[in-house]
Amino acid sequence: TMRLQAPQFQALFTPGLRSVAELFEKKNYELRIAGGAVRDLLSGVTPQDIDFATTATPAEMKEMFTAAGVRLINNKGEKHGTITARLHEQNFEITTLRIDVVTDGRHAEVEFTTDWHKDAERRDLTVNSMFLGLDGTLYDFFNGYEDLKNKKIRFVGKAAERIQEDYLRILRYFRFYGRIAEKPGDHEPITLEAIKENAKGLAGISGERIWVELKKILLGNHVNHLVQLMYELDIAQYIGLPLGGNLEEFARVSKNIQNLSPKPMTVLTSLFKGKDDVTNLDLRLKISKEEKNLGLFLVKHRQELTKGSGPEPLRPYQDFLMDSREANTNSKIFELLKYQGEEQLLREMQEWTVPSFPVSGHDLRKMGVSSGKEIGTALQQLRDEWKKSGYHMDKEELLSCLKKL
Repeated sequence: TMRLQAPQFQALFTPGLRSVAELFEKKNYELRIAGGAVRDLLSGVTPQDIDFATTATPAEMKEMFTAAGVRLINNKGEKHGTITARLHEQNFEITTLRIDVVTDGRHAEVEFTTDWHKDAERRDLTVNSMFLGLDGTLYDFFNGYEDLKNKKIRFVGKAAERIQEDYLRILRYFRFYGRIAEKPGDHEPITLEAIKENAKGLAGISGERIWVELKKILLGNHVNHLVQLMYELDIAQYIGLPLGGNLEEFARVSKNIQNLSPKPMTVLTSLFKGKDDVTNLDLRLKISKEEKNLGLFLVKHRQELTKGSGPEPLRPYQDFLMDSREANTNSKIFELLKYQGEEQLLREMQEWTVPSFPVSGHDLRKMGVSSGKEIGTALQQLRDEWKKSGYHMDKEELLSCLKKL
């Protein structure tokens, strides 16, 4: 058996975890770290959040924690077997080992067990099905560690069975592929077959759950390969992507954007031909208002709003920003520059501070312009002059300009 002694593992032993471990030990309940945290630790990554698994039932845990005066946080996990305890300012989410009794492709009815192998069997991918004892012992029933070292993504047991338990696992397969696999195209044919045969099941999964996975795929590696695959395997239509997605543009933009930390929507918009595609995505996935507006902005401006020829390539973007009356236009322009692959201009635009127009109505009144309407017209004319000067003219220059006008 392998025993992990990595510093990332040692660092988990906070006062809170030590107290939790002691309680379980006293009662002879087994407690292990489960799933994603084990995968992260074995990859030398500090896990963001840690799930624990135990042989104790929810009732036994509640009794044990209550007797020890530990605060329990009520968050509806109990019917799935999860208890959340709070010790030393830290939350511990601990789930009883379980077997899926009935699954409908969306949720499962579970029964508790003390059999670690059976619990591992109902998890999605081999790299997510391992447990780690608090002494560092690895419990790995499906060669997850081997797969992790070889950067292979595989379902636990038969792919088709795992997918039919929860169709969202199709997208989880893609997400972990983009996170762990070394190169595109390294799939087992039988897995791809199972995905294709079960793609339709995604139609029954809620848009919100799909969007969470899809966003992570869009920001991971091999995104071009994975999205092309979604079309080849007939998944796209069930998750809100346009039937005739523009895959050439997607390939181009996903390459442009590689090191620019785009928003998921920026990458995705390259598939879209027009604003209807954004609306349809929103209907299926219920994206946020901000995401929808970004998609519509990119579809509308990606062709016309491009860098200026000549000495001031940023000018078109600056002018657009200065004329805009909407909120967060600058962040939308940053995303547009990423989409266009304009790394240098993006940096310059991010460093540019929006200048403020130096003349006010008050200045014009002092000069004897009295009617509101005239002031409005004059200000607009001066703004145009100011813009022509590249926002360089100061108050004096503008006001002397007004005398000419």
